Amino acid sequence: MKQITKLITAFTLMCFTFTVGQTIKGKVTDEKGEPIPFVNVVERGTSNGVNTDDNGEFSINLKKIPATLVFSSLGFKTIEREASSSANLTIVMKEDSGVLDEVVLTGNRSKPRTILDSAVPIDNVGVRELQATGQTNIDQMLTYTVPSYNSTNQTISDATAHFDPADLRGLGPSRTLVLINGKRKNQSALVYVNDTPGKGEVGTDMKSIPTAAIERVEILRDGASAQYGSDAVAGVVNIILKKNIDFTQVNLNSGVTSRGDGFNADADVNHTLTFGSGGFLNATLGLSYQDYTNRAGKPGKDGLFGLLYSIGAIPIGAADGYLATDGVVATGDDILNGNTDWLRNNPGLGMIVGQPEMKKGDVYLNGEFPLNDNTKLYAFGGFNLRKGKSFALYRVPYWPGVPGQNSPEKNPFFDGNGQYQGFQPTFETNIKDFLFTAGGEFKLGEFNADLSGTYGSNAVDYTIGNTVNPSLGANSPTSFNAGAYAFSNIIGNFDVNRSFGEVSVGVGVEARQERFEVTAGQEESYVDGGAQSFPGLQPSNALDETRTNVGVYGTIDWDVSSKFLIGGAIRYENYSDFGGNTSWKINSRYKIGEAGVLRASYSTGFRAPSLHQVYLSNVQTLVSGGTISNQGTFNNVSQVIKDLGVAPLFAETSKNISAGITVKASNDFTISLDYYNVRVDDRVLFSGEITGEDDNGNPNATVQQILNDNSVTSIKFFINAVNTITQGFDYTMRYKNIDFASGKLGLNLALNVNKTVLDGEVKTPTNLAGYKDKIFNRKEQSRITSARPNMKFLFGADYKIGNFSANINNTYFGEVTWQHAADPNKDQTFTGKIVTDLSVGYDFTKSISFRAQVNNLFDVFPDEIDPKGDPVTNLGGRFRYPWEVNQFGFNGTSFKAGLTFKF
Repeated sequence: MKQITKLITAFTLMCFTFTVGQTIKGKVTDEKGEPIPFVNVVERGTSNGVNTDDNGEFSINLKKIPATLVFSSLGFKTIEREASSSANLTIVMKEDSGVLDEVVLTGNRSKPRTILDSAVPIDNVGVRELQATGQTNIDQMLTYTVPSYNSTNQTISDATAHFDPADLRGLGPSRTLVLINGKRKNQSALVYVNDTPGKGEVGTDMKSIPTAAIERVEILRDGASAQYGSDAVAGVVNIILKKNIDFTQVNLNSGVTSRGDGFNADADVNHTLTFGSGGFLNATLGLSYQDYTNRAGKPGKDGLFGLLYSIGAIPIGAADGYLATDGVVATGDDILNGNTDWLRNNPGLGMIVGQPEMKKGDVYLNGEFPLNDNTKLYAFGGFNLRKGKSFALYRVPYWPGVPGQNSPEKNPFFDGNGQYQGFQPTFETNIKDFLFTAGGEFKLGEFNADLSGTYGSNAVDYTIGNTVNPSLGANSPTSFNAGAYAFSNIIGNFDVNRSFGEVSVGVGVEARQERFEVTAGQEESYVDGGAQSFPGLQPSNALDETRTNVGVYGTIDWDVSSKFLIGGAIRYENYSDFGGNTSWKINSRYKIGEAGVLRASYSTGFRAPSLHQVYLSNVQTLVSGGTISNQGTFNNVSQVIKDLGVAPLFAETSKNISAGITVKASNDFTISLDYYNVRVDDRVLFSGEITGEDDNGNPNATVQQILNDNSVTSIKFFINAVNTITQGFDYTMRYKNIDFASGKLGLNLALNVNKTVLDGEVKTPTNLAGYKDKIFNRKEQSRITSARPNMKFLFGADYKIGNFSANINNTYFGEVTWQHAADPNKDQTFTGKIVTDLSVGYDFTKSISFRAQVNNLFDVFPDEIDPKGDPVTNLGGRFRYPWEVNQFGFNGTSFKAGLTFKF
């Protein structure tokens, strides 16, 4: 009882009090006296550590005095120094052509290793490199620093526009595991069901993690299911939070695009409180705002709805007389050719196509408190709140499928005076993301132990604004609560590890409960067809489902010699809803002299279908085949889907092969090259639209009855239906400390080449044997095989002289291909483009610095869409640039400037 009281007291002190602890400060320089930033400073025998700042300075709270500090950095010899008092230390590090000493924590569950010691490829990206991109979110920052990582802003895609799918190696958001401080981050509440990259998948809400709280990001580019569990098929992104920083930092930034829209501003502060003997609490507070941008097409005519009218699919009646041209009722050809008053006054068809509006606030904490020499408590996490507004298709005055909508008695947006103007619905989100982890590291006999608990949640509430439910006529609300999604998990971890001479072992257990909740919207949002743009979630869609999972793992590393390492891992997981899976991995590393390393690995992996994919159901209003229709998604456990013969979802499995080499050619010159081959079997897909007719036009009475019973024109569902093979290679080169014009020049080059192909036929249920193309048509296939760039090439340079610094980065985004659902002649390949970013900085003093960036310096845009006669391809000219496949967005040039204060 006394021990429990002691633990509670210590943890309370960590969270709510601070006093001056035993702190060691110092500065690290090279032999020329130049400061070395981002040196790892670790208290030997512990995980207590910090990084030096831009000036090479550090401050670390020690568990005890005296203690031994270990200093390590890429390209320098690792040194140890005893700290026996609080006096400032001066550390001089010598360059070393034979050692790559950049310590990383990801990829090994038994002990940290350097990049050279690791048997798998790992990127270690510091916060300074991330901020130099000039991007505003961590997902965009990683896109412009890591070639195999991709994330782009989405538009006209409901909630997907507020999350932006992100992935590694083009394998989809579901197959990249995100950790924070080595602990699993919860997934988002959203399934990407719109026509964007990552459709049908669930990712992690990267926007919820404030960049001001991040020390660095470690990216493991190798399958790691045997070590970390489900979702780690493509790799692992481990975000390391700032620790004990010996100064308060305030950042103020603002920017705008060259077209005067997209204004953004952000402010954040990071500060560390110290208390007790070696305790600290690093806190980050941030606020930001982002305005929308608009890059809609301006056809001046309507090739989508005008075509429907011109062929008589939707007749124009007297009630639609507000389409008149000079008092004459418009014809379908008038609309098709832009010959109406409204079209002449609105050549952009009223559209807003671009990034959404967003307001964001977040608080993040990271704290530690040592109880004694062998025990340390830790806690970290935070809360993120975002409010966003994006836009749906503009409801033009001749919007199809709503007879008499121009009549004042049936439309609250028209008072009967003048010409009816239509309206553009808004899709508004209220997103809340919460994460909290608490635990302790301690000795268990001769083993190092780590016991922790994590709670994470993500919720998104929908409001559909500036729209109507036509069935309610003039009494319809113009804003609707359309419902909400929420996902949460509770995770317990217990890990132990120990080294027996040259053999290191680790074992652990993880127990996890997941919960997926769907809340219905207000009745007016879904009744009788529902609100225009997004019918609200219905009571039949509401649910509260949980599942549990228990996993156990073991790892072993054997340093056979100073050059040769062989290791392995095995993991068994059991899910309450679909059973168990065993994954394993073997890897090896061989040092080439003292300058490089050969490495290789083979692993099996798995990805459990997300709880969202198992239970999601809704109705959406979408454009399909040139018509507006309500499409219903039915969950995988519903009787409707069972009647179609669709099997319950089960785990995807994977096989991952990788091999590579890293060489340090000189003190400042390093290169690496890695090949990978990833096979994913039984990949979970979000099906295409299943209608009452199969691929050959044959009627299916069972399907048609389901459509009639549920008042929808098509149905969709999730299904294990296809195998894929992804292969490619990553290449990196870094050359730093080049003497140039009295300053220091650094060069970096990185390349990813990637290709995904389908292996075998699409698997179809017996009852839907004739629906192979509709389950997974050519357009949906292209989202997997060609929606992300087939190549990404980064070439950059940084230069520093005195207080001035400059960075220039060129990113080549390779081609992407959009495939037409049925006609290969209407496919389009969007050529590769180079985006150039330039930034400059100046340190006025040690406390005040300035930075300015120009992103997309040469105002580069993707190729424009060529519909090739099919107006659905660009929605009648509304879309100018591709969005279903995406390279780098289409905002064009933007400017950003900011001040940083340290005190």
